[in-house]
Amino acid sequence: MQLNINSIKSNLKQFGFKKLFIEDLGWNSFSTNLNPIAFNGTEYSFDPVAELSGMAIILCKSSNGIIPPAQIRKRIDREITKLFFEHILIFIDPNKSKSVWLWMKRGIGKSAKSREHTYYSYQTGDSLISKLSQIAFSFEEFENGKAVLTEVAQRVKKAFDADKVTKKFYDLFKKQREKFFGFIKGIKETEHAEWYTSVMVSRLMFIYFIQKKSFLNNDVDYLSKKLSEIQKHKKDSYYKEFLMPLFFEGFAKKESERKPKINSLLGKIPYLNGGLFLEHQIEQEYKNQIVIPDKAFEELFAFFNQYNWHLDTRDEKDDKEINPDVLGYVFEKYTNQKEMGAYYTKEDITDYICKNTIIPRLFDMLVSNTFAADALIPFPLTEIEPYIYDAVKTKDYLPTETEREYKERQKRYESIKQDFAEGKICRINDLITYNLDIKKFAQDWIYNNDNPEVLSSFYFNCLKKITILDPTVGSGAFLFAALNILEDLYELCLDKFEEFTSNNHPLLNKERDGVRSELSEIQLHNNREYFIYKTIIVNNLYGVDIMEEATEICKLRLFLKLVAQIDDVNKIEPLPDIDFNIKAGNSLVGFASFEEIKKVFDNPLGLKSDIEILSEELAKEIS
Repeated sequence: MQLNINSIKSNLKQFGFKKLFIEDLGWNSFSTNLNPIAFNGTEYSFDPVAELSGMAIILCKSSNGIIPPAQIRKRIDREITKLFFEHILIFIDPNKSKSVWLWMKRGIGKSAKSREHTYYSYQTGDSLISKLSQIAFSFEEFENGKAVLTEVAQRVKKAFDADKVTKKFYDLFKKQREKFFGFIKGIKETEHAEWYTSVMVSRLMFIYFIQKKSFLNNDVDYLSKKLSEIQKHKKDSYYKEFLMPLFFEGFAKKESERKPKINSLLGKIPYLNGGLFLEHQIEQEYKNQIVIPDKAFEELFAFFNQYNWHLDTRDEKDDKEINPDVLGYVFEKYTNQKEMGAYYTKEDITDYICKNTIIPRLFDMLVSNTFAADALIPFPLTEIEPYIYDAVKTKDYLPTETEREYKERQKRYESIKQDFAEGKICRINDLITYNLDIKKFAQDWIYNNDNPEVLSSFYFNCLKKITILDPTVGSGAFLFAALNILEDLYELCLDKFEEFTSNNHPLLNKERDGVRSELSEIQLHNNREYFIYKTIIVNNLYGVDIMEEATEICKLRLFLKLVAQIDDVNKIEPLPDIDFNIKAGNSLVGFASFEEIKKVFDNPLGLKSDIEILSEELAKEIS
């Protein structure tokens, strides 16, 4: 299709979205009534822009004139999804100077992920136009006068879900890391120097993310500017005279606990805690022997400064933007050492394994609870169609699918419906056997559950008590899959609790279920998302890996996930200590209980050994 780029640019700059989609991109006009939605006292109204074969483009405006934060945008998207499964939301400000385009990536069996593009009216718009050009349709491309939804959805996915993790970035990152390692002096053991390289690079990357949010002395270029300041007074002293105080005095202590000299040196920075900025065992072992010249930081920062660092999951404008998901990929790449038995497990596999183990376990925990033993009797599945994946039931041919495969798939689809009609799908485990959408089932079960007693039992006795251990955690691929699954369930439960309390549900009893106290606890935090992620990370997730580097990376990514939920430096909460959750060690060799330890270290004289004393202390700490 021949595009009129000048017209597209003009309509984009003037926020003429209807003209843009209908006249320039070949979409259809769209008319429907959408009720406003309110969150936190702000009302959000919607205007239909255009549609094509069920894919809707919807404009969203807020009553306070402010584009909502990412967490609210995702909550709005969840509400719109109930009406239009495939859609793009465009959030705008009243001055028509800024728009945020939100599309949700909904892969088969995967957690939905937001992909965003922010456009300002003063920009050329070339990046956004390149995406819009991919979703333009001419009449010749329509089949029988209509476009096929799968084709529209595929084009939107291709346009808005560009993978910006390039081999070039990884290769450059690897070289910079090796160069940084070469600058480190004073650590005798090569293995220790490698480990310390990971520790330092992890710390500096974490700081790069938070400085770009203006959290460090309100300066988005904090580290580089401080390097220049220190060099004016004394060269090759940045590591010892600035970074060490920043790590162990600045981030590790409250402002009131720091020395005035330190506050003057560092400026206004938040107290973070969290283990990442406690003295590392290598730093304790080598004390003042470690030397890292300024040139190491000059080159590393020069590399970092080539990229735009952000903590949200918006779609990158170009391949110079880095977010924690990108780092997760890179970290997995450089810990993917086959001689260490380290293999990268892709997202679709981690999601599949996690949802098909975690969700059945949650429901097993629920029915084992005396109070909720009958919660799944009868099994709450009244229809099967919503839980059959689109890839199974679509009447269109799948990419590369042969005619024989197509017929077998259709046969499989009909057999699932028949088995359901005959009552063969009647347990939670049957959803796994038939490869149905178990995650959607769990979400729907919560959403449609109007019994506060059962739901509070599910939340307090199952969700908050389930523990998930990855014995070869690596950089956390499985834990992040678990985190995404649990986060959705926490969100839905809390939504229902708010609904119960606002309606003063007759079965709600705060002395019994603690629902109101849980909602009150959330109010003590800066936002609900932070509370949810922190609760999951501290209570639900555990990991062990024989590679110390891997555990450092895993903790870093979990910390970044938390910080990403905060937009105001004054509202940053101290990061939790997760050193107990994520440990370096060999999960294949060891003891499973204190009794086994006592047998090995049996003391015939009846005197308490060090191991017995330690085991008693550990038992007290755990209890």
